[in-house]
Amino acid sequence: MVSVQLTDTPKTSERIFSVAMVVSGIRCTLTYVIFPWVLPAIGIAGGFGAGVGLSLGAIAIAFNIWSIWRFWRADHRYKWAVTIINGGVMVLLLIMATIDINNLVS
Repeated sequence: MVSVQLTDTPKTSERIFSVAMVVSGIRCTLTYVIFPWVLPAIGIAGGFGAGVGLSLGAIAIAFNIWSIWRFWRADHRYKWAVTIINGGVMVLLLIMATIDINNLVS
C-alpha cells in the first residue's frame, strides 16, 4: 500500500510515476496479450478482459493523476515532462476504456 506523506519530495514523486506506469503496463499486458491470446491458447475461455481492463484502467488513471499532482507539489524539475507523459497515457487509457465499454455493451 502506498502511503501519503505530508511533504512531497522528488524521490516520492518519481516512485508514484513509476507505479502509474507499471499499473498502466499491467493493464495493457493483461487486456491485449494474456486475455485474448494466452488464456484461449491454454483452453481457458476469455470474455472477462474488458471488465478487468476497465478496472485496471481506472486504477491506472488515478495513479497517473496522483503522479502529476505529486510532481507539481514537489516542484520537480521534470514536472512538465511527466505531465505530458502521464497525460498521453491517460488519453490512451480513455480510448481503451471506450473500446472496452463497447465490447461489454455489444
